[in-house]
Amino acid sequence: MEHLDKKTKITIMIAVMSALLFSALNMTIVGTSLPKIIASIGGMDYYSWVFTVYMLTASITSILVGKLSDIYGRKVFILIGIAVFMVGGLLSGFSQTIIQLIIFRGIQGFGGGMIMSSAFTTIGDLFSPRERGRWQGLMGAVFGLSSLFGPTLGGFIVDNMDWSWVFWIFLPIGFFAFFMIYKLYPQAERREKEKIDFLGSFVLSITILSLLLGFSLAGNDYSWGSFQVIGLFAIFFGSLILFIIIENRVESPVVPLGLFKNSIVSVSNIASFLSGAGMFGVIMYVPFYIQGVLGRSATLSGLTEMAMTTSMVMISAVAGQLITKTGKYKLMGLVGFATLSLGLFLNSLLTPESSLLTMVFNLVICGIGLGLTMPIFTLTVQNAVEHKYLGVATATSQLSRQMGGTVGVAILGATLNSRMSAELERAKLPPELVNGSLEGASDLQNPSLLMDPHAIEAIQSQLPEQMQPMFEQLLLVLQNALNASLTGVFFFASMTVALAFIVTLFLKEIPLRESNEPTIVKEQE
Repeated sequence: MEHLDKKTKITIMIAVMSALLFSALNMTIVGTSLPKIIASIGGMDYYSWVFTVYMLTASITSILVGKLSDIYGRKVFILIGIAVFMVGGLLSGFSQTIIQLIIFRGIQGFGGGMIMSSAFTTIGDLFSPRERGRWQGLMGAVFGLSSLFGPTLGGFIVDNMDWSWVFWIFLPIGFFAFFMIYKLYPQAERREKEKIDFLGSFVLSITILSLLLGFSLAGNDYSWGSFQVIGLFAIFFGSLILFIIIENRVESPVVPLGLFKNSIVSVSNIASFLSGAGMFGVIMYVPFYIQGVLGRSATLSGLTEMAMTTSMVMISAVAGQLITKTGKYKLMGLVGFATLSLGLFLNSLLTPESSLLTMVFNLVICGIGLGLTMPIFTLTVQNAVEHKYLGVATATSQLSRQMGGTVGVAILGATLNSRMSAELERAKLPPELVNGSLEGASDLQNPSLLMDPHAIEAIQSQLPEQMQPMFEQLLLVLQNALNASLTGVFFFASMTVALAFIVTLFLKEIPLRESNEPTIVKEQE
């Protein structure tokens, strides 16, 4: 598709970006909304699973679609992805329990994985590596734009409307995106002679699923040394070995292992994995801190996050333009990771007395770091492989970031829960709460109470006057425990991003190609 005229390319990219905007808006709107949703349907213990299950299904789908789209073309998978995503969103709005919400978010993940993998690969189809920086930056800006409006609108909806509209409000954009892709996106010819690696695809799915489930369950539902967790990691290692054996024997592997002999591909994917863990540390837990510790509304939480997303949108667009103009990207990645790590570290120093202005300052720094790194690592992977591997190579980059997000959220969630339990045990709670003599005492020890001002008011109105000081003491204990837990999460995320900085030091910078000709790209010392 590189030989299409400029006007046609831009038209196709508008269609693709509308699809990406639809999926990204539905992802980002959940962050600020989830605390209130949890307060409504319950399930604080499964809080992280609403994100985790999405990443699980999106991760599996993106890598499989990467290879399949190299054979069948991108169009069919973007269309299927949009349709599946809309069905998942519609069902999510009807959820009555946290388990239902988790299942329906998993369905959305299948669609989201198809959209993300196909959308970023399309850039590689249409433009040469030298031109891609500009479009990678614009795609990052689209994602940032969704992060700008999604959280704010999500907070407004749960503060003023039924929370189900969080999942329904953007469905019209989905229909528009589907129509645009169907009409504008050209149909690619299938590579008839290429076989599909069904066995490798199945084993790869088991490999990814067992790894991510192991991290997600460890420290939350089961201890790290439990039979269930050790069993999942054993399945992971066994299926990984089997997958490598299969891929070395089949004619057309779902993931050509030779790609990873290229150090640029390997280093870029490791950096994407680590940055994904740190990025989701910001996206998932900042709303929790603003609403739970600082006691602000979901709407104000969304407005505060706009500081990060605004800076991310602007910097991502500028970074993409600079990459296209200069052909350089390594220094930008290093500066981006250093900046993001600093912003997360500053978040780890927050206290319940911190002002929103301080949080805004920290989030601007995080946004600058995210904006600088966002256009880079998919571009470096695409630039380092032959064009016939474009889809699967792009998918490995997306998978690395998604797996990093899943593993990161799981570890951060385990860190949050363990620190929360330790802080509550260390705190001197009123005896009535410890022995359960106060009605509803077990619920009162749940930090999700801090996210529901109406529930707090209702409890205060029912308690006898002599118990009011005790309840105030409880809220203070919960607030301090949640603060200590979340700042620990931010610190861990900061160190993870710092590790991504170290990994990027080993990234070899090669010239960005001027065309998509199917030539083998060799590393240059």
